[in-house]
Amino acid sequence: MTSVPALSAAVVDGVGVLTLDDSARRNPLSLSTMRAATRELLAFGADSDVRVIVIKAHGPAFSAGHDLSEIVDRTVDDEREIFAACTELMATVHAVRQPVIAQVQGMALAAGCQLVATCDLAIAADNARFSTPGVRIGLFCSTPMVALSRAIGRKRAMSMLLTGDMIDAATAVDWGLINSAVPAEALDDTVAELAGRIGQFSGDTLAVGKRAFYDQIDRTEPDAYAAMTEVMATNAVTCDAQEGISAFLEKRTPRWQS
Repeated sequence: MTSVPALSAAVVDGVGVLTLDDSARRNPLSLSTMRAATRELLAFGADSDVRVIVIKAHGPAFSAGHDLSEIVDRTVDDEREIFAACTELMATVHAVRQPVIAQVQGMALAAGCQLVATCDLAIAADNARFSTPGVRIGLFCSTPMVALSRAIGRKRAMSMLLTGDMIDAATAVDWGLINSAVPAEALDDTVAELAGRIGQFSGDTLAVGKRAFYDQIDRTEPDAYAAMTEVMATNAVTCDAQEGISAFLEKRTPRWQS
């Protein structure tokens, strides 16, 4: 297990667990925390024993977003450094080979909401809340907007961005920001069950699928089909695909190589 200020990382039963751990301050995404999170995600990504990654938090909030104390009385280059680190973190969530699940309790605000929208899957407690309130303090949530608009669509994202209003977990499910909302006391078990269910599959196949998903999503339909035809053909001849197909035909449990 490794630890850094405001962040801890551990591998538990094949699941890489990244925990935001500054509950007294509602787990802000400080520059040091974002850089540490990126490093830990890359370490998980390089670990063949890690099948799934979960990002969670201690305390009553998932994350209040950027550490605003770092954004006061800074130069524009200082500000660029902060938001570049945030962008690198979000890109790393997509770049690692494993599926990344956000486990959300309490509030996820601004860059915290961005992190939820960026994760491949998100499960929240039914009392969780989400908002991008930057407009209320004169700092429009422009980088959170990138992930948010892709997750929930233009009109809904603009509503959140222009008003800063909070949405509840049920609305977040309906809008596609999160996959499901469960009673708070069931959150840990629900995420663990989901991670275990996904983690039983071939690691290489999951990596192929995750990479292909983000590759095709912004292409035109003809370009997406052309690219995915090649991906599926090359996936089909891999050892795990051949093993999985054979196991299905022979009515037995597959024995994955990855």
